[in-house]
Amino acid sequence: MRALVRSGDRGRVGGRRVDRNVKRRGLRIRRLVLLLALALALPVAYQLTPAAPPSVPPEADEGFVDMHVHVGCVGTGGSGCFVSPALSESYKFPFYLRAFGVTEEELEREGDTLVLDRLSEAIGASKRVNKAVVLALDGVIDDTGKLDRERTQVYVPNEYLAREIPRYDNLLFGASVNPYRPDALERLEWVKRHGAVLVKWIPAIMDIDPLDETLVPFYRKLVALELPLLTHAGQERSFAHARDELGDPLRLELPLRLGVTVIAAHIATTGENGGEANFDRIMPLFSKYPKLYADISSLTQINKLGYLRRALEREEVVPRLVYGSDWPLQFFPLVSVWYQLGRVPFAELKSIRGISNQWDRDVALKQAMGVPTSVFTRGAELLR
Repeated sequence: MRALVRSGDRGRVGGRRVDRNVKRRGLRIRRLVLLLALALALPVAYQLTPAAPPSVPPEADEGFVDMHVHVGCVGTGGSGCFVSPALSESYKFPFYLRAFGVTEEELEREGDTLVLDRLSEAIGASKRVNKAVVLALDGVIDDTGKLDRERTQVYVPNEYLAREIPRYDNLLFGASVNPYRPDALERLEWVKRHGAVLVKWIPAIMDIDPLDETLVPFYRKLVALELPLLTHAGQERSFAHARDELGDPLRLELPLRLGVTVIAAHIATTGENGGEANFDRIMPLFSKYPKLYADISSLTQINKLGYLRRALEREEVVPRLVYGSDWPLQFFPLVSVWYQLGRVPFAELKSIRGISNQWDRDVALKQAMGVPTSVFTRGAELLR
């Protein structure tokens, strides 16, 4: 059924190359340890000093759209969701639930929609963001065309979000359809009728090869329905395991050639393919394909420091960037304002630290890092 195209060129693996890689890894580890130490020390050192007033102007209700928001669900309340044991039993899962602002006991008692309730409340309290695209997540499809529950790590069905999202005036439906489903085209039509504003993929965990020629009808349907494809590009480390070669940004050339509006999540930061960093591999594509965009979600995380600055230095890239938060992955020690010390003045970081709303803080930090207002407003323009 599939004709997966695999990367053949993985670069040299000679002694010098290995030595350099070891040195690079050692340098990265030392930097991360230093940054983590700063992040731990600075808040303690200044906790007795009142935070400056939040740097959010009173007229700041721009109506930004967060293009990249996940929801946590465990299958309660008839949601149809599930999480694999490999993920639910990992050390990451409790952090995710805490970031969602819920406990397993609450989800069991009140149902998975509790996460949507709390998400909507938080967006409603934001002065900067007034809508968020909530993302479904399809699973792995086996050779018979059925959902492979054994290999699927997280499943958030379209039917669940299509049913619940209309209850919230500040949430938008982001669908997810694995193109290897036998009825994938019909599913695309269904999600469009039910209000989907885009389609979300994480190829590395959904076992999707974006370069597979058998997906051409799927891509043409996306174009006909005017549905953008928001797809993870680059290394994937939020799940128990992933096929990172499927996150190679060069695999996005097939849908781009066919006219699909592609939003490469995280600008393909981290990881490499063919002996080249994924971030460097995606850069030439912006000049080549006018319908290639990228979101800036997760780019304040400790493992992605420096990438946002590099992207903002590229004149051809800035007009293609859109705002996303990658909620709920904004918790310490993964994210801290203090990681930007040296890039953003201390006084401004101290002010941003005093912003209580998670989205207002995320926007303020990214603006302080040089992200122009056009990046925050572009999501709404794309969805229109």
